[in-house]
Amino acid sequence: MSQTAVVAPRIDIGISDADRTAVAGGLSKLLADTYTLYQMTHNFHWNVTGPMFNTLHTMFMTQYTELWNSIDDVAERIRALGHFAPGTYRDFNQLSSIEEPVNVPEALDMVRLLVSGHEAVARTARETFAMADAANDQPTADLMTQRLDIHEKTAWMLRSILQ
Repeated sequence: MSQTAVVAPRIDIGISDADRTAVAGGLSKLLADTYTLYQMTHNFHWNVTGPMFNTLHTMFMTQYTELWNSIDDVAERIRALGHFAPGTYRDFNQLSSIEEPVNVPEALDMVRLLVSGHEAVARTARETFAMADAANDQPTADLMTQRLDIHEKTAWMLRSILQ
């Protein structure tokens, strides 16, 4: 009885291998930024103190839940393009444009850091959108539009607390 190796068919979705690789690279950076921002937001949820505790604790929970739910969509889009999604802290640390604080900041500094984090993810999504648009990759472009809307709106809401 001979065994035949099963070979997956070549991906032929109308996007070149080079474009799929470039878009998957952008999505990998977005995944790393999103995961890093998720971790930071969850950390702040656990550790916020002060007069705005309840408001920020609740707001941060809403935000980290949304971030957590978005991670899978980004990773699965990378897989649909034929690439492996990064999934380790080491990967995320190398790919992310967001620096996490060393210590637990004060409540309003948490808000400032989260504004900066959401703006960083928006910049990464916008760069990835441009790659997806140039590659005629509508599903990725659509996902980037959705992510941009959420991160820009969240940054605005957080920024409003600081005014």
